[in-house]
Amino acid sequence: MVLKVKGVLMDLDGTIVDSREAYAEALKVTWEKLGLKNFNPSVALEIPRRLEQNQPIDDLIGNVDVERFLEIYLKTYYAITENKTKLLPNVSKTLENLSKRVKLALLTMRRVPKEQIIRELEKFGIAKKFHCIVTALDTPLPKPSPKAIATCAGRLGVEVGKCAVVGDSVCDIRAGKSAGAKTVAVLSGIFSLEELAREKPDLILRDVNELPNFLE
Repeated sequence: MVLKVKGVLMDLDGTIVDSREAYAEALKVTWEKLGLKNFNPSVALEIPRRLEQNQPIDDLIGNVDVERFLEIYLKTYYAITENKTKLLPNVSKTLENLSKRVKLALLTMRRVPKEQIIRELEKFGIAKKFHCIVTALDTPLPKPSPKAIATCAGRLGVEVGKCAVVGDSVCDIRAGKSAGAKTVAVLSGIFSLEELAREKPDLILRDVNELPNFLE
């Protein structure tokens, strides 16, 4: 399938950057700050998967107040991502290619000022590839709400129907479909092929580097 789009709204974590180390570090720090025992690093990726889908995490963290846990966990995660994420392989070259063909926007669920995201992107030399950056602070209803997609497309100056939402999570696909955009799931993040296929995106790709082959 070839997509006829003028704008691409791209997710950050798991789509263009590898955030696994940040997830693991945030969990470790939270565990230590709460004085918990029996640290279980194997749940490091399950926690963000569930949070993205508004699913409970009680069974993963034991007898701990969830609100207190999330307060520390999210604060820690947002504080360390700038230095703990890694650019996924060949993404810089792919963004260079895409930026010559469509308008690019970055849409992230992180609740941080976009200036922090810009610093992270500048570290990788890719900040200038994006026409606009929208974080969870820029929209009252972040993904999976279609409002986030509409906000981002508006800032990009492209009709939602002429945009493709590219992301690694079920929330990315649900938000894109709800908004009326094309949807592209990538397998470079923390969600499985089976989980993403259930959402029926227009395309499922191994990673974002395959995207240029599917744009008109």
